[in-house]
Amino acid sequence: MAKTASIESKMSLKSGKSQAPTFWKSILSEYWPALATFAVVLLALAGLIVAARPGTAPAPASRSAPAAEARSQGTLSAREARHDFGAISMAAGKVTHRFEIRNTGVEPVLIRKMYTSCMCTTASLIRGGRKTAPSGMPGHGLIATLNESLDMNERALVEVVFDPAAHGPSGVGPTERIVTIQNNAGGPLELMITALVKP
Repeated sequence: MAKTASIESKMSLKSGKSQAPTFWKSILSEYWPALATFAVVLLALAGLIVAARPGTAPAPASRSAPAAEARSQGTLSAREARHDFGAISMAAGKVTHRFEIRNTGVEPVLIRKMYTSCMCTTASLIRGGRKTAPSGMPGHGLIATLNESLDMNERALVEVVFDPAAHGPSGVGPTERIVTIQNNAGGPLELMITALVKP
């Protein structure tokens, strides 16, 4: 009897048959749907994180704008880089301020994107009577590619809207928010709003 078992095991080794592949096949067939779903969800999350980062891809140049890749000799500046709303009440609703920006250089400046440091704040560019859709905080909605060109000495407005009630009772106290304007004239231009939020 022992001789027969030994002969069978030698034959299975010679034929290359083993119990290990059967074990892995059963494991894979049982858990494959869960593993595939996990991989798809992981890839989708990674894609969303990459897409939500501002400035991850070069903005396509519009027909009326200069080449986005070339660095401009223009200079984007603001008449005031900071505005203090003072003491404001959550119950009174949203507050708005318009910053004036200007190209003080000798070449056009391309404003690529604009975004804010908090979901309670939005910013829109107003130029030539047109107002862009409001941009907010990366990861809390889409950050639109603007591709708006400002000629030498041309001015535009950045309308900033702050909602003091967005954070509820935890938002009471001193507040500071930043609007970042990406452009091809160098580093981004940052505008700041501050307020003392009261109930």
